[in-house]
Amino acid sequence: QVHLIESGGGLVQAGGSLRLSCAASGLPFSAYAMGWFRQAPGKEREFVAAISRSGGGSTYYADSVKGRFTISRDNPKKTVSLQMNSLKPEDTAVYYCAADLDSRDLYYSGRYDYWGQGTQVTVSS
Repeated sequence: QVHLIESGGGLVQAGGSLRLSCAASGLPFSAYAMGWFRQAPGKEREFVAAISRSGGGSTYYADSVKGRFTISRDNPKKTVSLQMNSLKPEDTAVYYCAADLDSRDLYYSGRYDYWGQGTQVTVSS
């Protein structure tokens, strides 16, 4: 059984930083591309960042977080992380980790095979 468990969310002031982690189990982790999505109240789930499978040589970011967020993966530990700097109130959302086997469109949530339960990030102004 596949499990993706996010951690690291919390409350932070604008301009601050948080580091989210996602621990995976039950799947060949290095074979999956990994992504982070977020969903704010009343809004649709949106793409945040993704990293290619295996060595993670390619990374992808939403324009809204480019230059502020960094995604990385540790295959031996089966974890993917999202370092979030210079946080803004509009970054407030539930953040979800997801795993995608075929990597055809890492920006599209519908292509992902497995999802975590999410972790809340709240940025106060």
